[in-house]
Amino acid sequence: MFGWEFPPHITGGLGTACYGLTKGLSHFDTEVIFVVPKTYGDEDLKHIQLKDAGDVVITEKRMQYEEFWDKFRYLEVGSNLIPYMDPEEFAKIYDKKIFLGSEYREQVFKTKFTFTGTYGKDLFQEVARYALIASYIAASNDFDIIHAHDWLTYSAGIAAKEVSGKPLVVHMHATEFDRSGDNINQGVYDIERAGMEAADKVIAVSNLTRRIIIERYRIPPEKVVTVHNSVEPLSLPEDFKLTKGFKEKTVTFLGRVTFQKGPDYFIEAAKKVIDVDPNVRFVMAGSGDMLNRMIKRAAKLGITTKFHFAGFLKGQEVYEMFSMSDVYVMPSVSEPFGISPLEAMMSDVPVIISKQSGVAEVLKHALKVDFWDIDDMADAIYGLLHYEGLSKMFKKYGKQEVENLRWENSAFKVKEVYKSLVGDV
Repeated sequence: MFGWEFPPHITGGLGTACYGLTKGLSHFDTEVIFVVPKTYGDEDLKHIQLKDAGDVVITEKRMQYEEFWDKFRYLEVGSNLIPYMDPEEFAKIYDKKIFLGSEYREQVFKTKFTFTGTYGKDLFQEVARYALIASYIAASNDFDIIHAHDWLTYSAGIAAKEVSGKPLVVHMHATEFDRSGDNINQGVYDIERAGMEAADKVIAVSNLTRRIIIERYRIPPEKVVTVHNSVEPLSLPEDFKLTKGFKEKTVTFLGRVTFQKGPDYFIEAAKKVIDVDPNVRFVMAGSGDMLNRMIKRAAKLGITTKFHFAGFLKGQEVYEMFSMSDVYVMPSVSEPFGISPLEAMMSDVPVIISKQSGVAEVLKHALKVDFWDIDDMADAIYGLLHYEGLSKMFKKYGKQEVENLRWENSAFKVKEVYKSLVGDV
């Protein structure tokens, strides 16, 4: 299994989903070798074998590696690109081949690559090198299935398949259309499409994503299956207790502050609620390319005394935020799934989600609004804050609902995909 991040070192839902899925698969006697560009030493390894691509030393020269390396097209991108984020600003894109000289070839196959494990300007080069490492790992390990998560690892999945001949499953957690709308980066799109075309099966995290894959990437419908994400049971220290420190009720947005997540609609809805009830605080927790614009917009609307920017939260900080929240809002413009509402519901927080999210397909006890309808969003926020019976009902039944959304269930469906390709593994 190829991924790009693993808890606790994550930037979004991708790493969380990989952790939950691998943990779920361990319940079905599935041994997983999980490969990431970089490990940090504090990952939870009770249920998987974690392999650091940066620790793999290539000490032998084989023609299949050479030939695969020759196929690479390197795109240099002036952007901080991360799995779920739209590219901020592309400075330049080059289409060229690398490491084609004979001297370089000798050097490449007697070296150890170093990966940053981040999403900086050398990302495409790291993606290419990661694929080269993948071909070596595939030739050096015994396995039945290759499973690649999101576009960053699709080249690695293809490389592993070419070397081993084993079936490839690619997992689409977010498409380039989710990240960038119609203003897509062609390089990312091309990698996504190539990965899905090379795959024996494609897993989509929602029916919404499945439709995009079929319609926008022209992948045959019979090749694409939907497996919804799930949520990890809440696990906090026994002595966990947090005092809010203020009386006002709190409404929270938690996610990357990017086009995809709809932070601007959250701010506009906040203004409408504060105009009616000034005793409410709004929190935007996260970072992203729209953050400065959102700070300026809140200032222009005159709500900064009631609107807080908390920065990126991770681990226990997320649940500390939920423990202070009375309502959670996910106003995403295009959300392939969306795990954070499940985490909020697990924490007894009623949620409002956009109808344009994959998680809306599986949740009944959540208020659903169109992301662009800020009046409806403001009404939903006000209702959950001021009608206690409504809030209690969504808390009670919402928590019951998400307690039944287990990663074991998602893993069972993934295991069925594996079995359809190689029999009982």
